[in-house]
Amino acid sequence: MTTQRKTVVPTLVTILILLVIWEILAMAIGQDIIMVSPIKVVQTLIGLVPQPSFWTTIAYSLLRIVAGFAMAFLLGLLTAWLASANRWVEAFAGTVMRLIRSIPVVSFIILLLIWADSAYIGLWVSFLMVAPVIYSNAESGFADRDLKLTQMAQVFGFSPLRRWWAITLPGLMPYIVSACRVGFGLAWKAGVSAEVIGMPSGSIGERLYQAKIYLSTGDLFAWTAVIVALSYLCEKLVLWGLGRLNVGLGRYGS
Repeated sequence: MTTQRKTVVPTLVTILILLVIWEILAMAIGQDIIMVSPIKVVQTLIGLVPQPSFWTTIAYSLLRIVAGFAMAFLLGLLTAWLASANRWVEAFAGTVMRLIRSIPVVSFIILLLIWADSAYIGLWVSFLMVAPVIYSNAESGFADRDLKLTQMAQVFGFSPLRRWWAITLPGLMPYIVSACRVGFGLAWKAGVSAEVIGMPSGSIGERLYQAKIYLSTGDLFAWTAVIVALSYLCEKLVLWGLGRLNVGLGRYGS
C-alpha cells in the first residue's frame, strides 16, 4: 500500500469530524447569518451549479489565476537559472524577490488598481505572490545540484541539452514540486483576495463581496468551497503532470 493510500482514510475521517463539529456549532448558534450549516451550504451549491453564470464566473477567475501562476513559474525558473550562472543576476534577482515577498499583498492590490485594469487584478497579484516562491525553491535546487555528476556527463560526451534533461532537471524536480504545492494555494488566496477588493465584473471575488453585502453566509461558504476545490484540483493536475515528466526524464537519461 502506497503512502498516499495510507493517508486517504485518516484524511476522510478528519474531514468527517470537522463537518460534524461544524454542524454542531451551526445548530448551537441557530443563526444562518453567523454560522450556516454544511447541509445548507451543499444545498446552496446544488442551486448554483445549474446556473450558467456559475460556470462563467469559475472560468473567469480560473483562467486569470492559472495564467498568473504559469507566468510566475516560468519567470521564477528562468531567473533562478540565470542567477545560478551569474552572481550579479543572483544579487539583483534575490533583492527584487525579497522585496516583493516583504511588501503586503494589499499594497500591490491598491497599486495595481491605480495602474492597471481591474479585470486582470487576480492575474497580476497571483503572479507577484507566486514568483518569489518559485524563484527561491528553484534557486535552492540549482545550488544543490551535483556538479561532479554534470562534469562526468560532459566527459562522456553528453550534449548540453541532454545534461539538462538527464541531470539538472531531475535534480530540480523535488524543489519544483514543493514550490507548486505552496504556490497554487497562495495564487488562489491572493488572486481571489485581489478580486474581492477590485471587484472585476464576473469574478469569484465579486460573488464573495456580494455575499457579504447581502449577508448571504450560505453563498459565502459555497464559493469558498469552490475556491478550495479549484485550488486542490489545479495543484493535483500540475503535480500529476510533473510526475509524468519525471518518469519521462528517467527514461531520457537512461
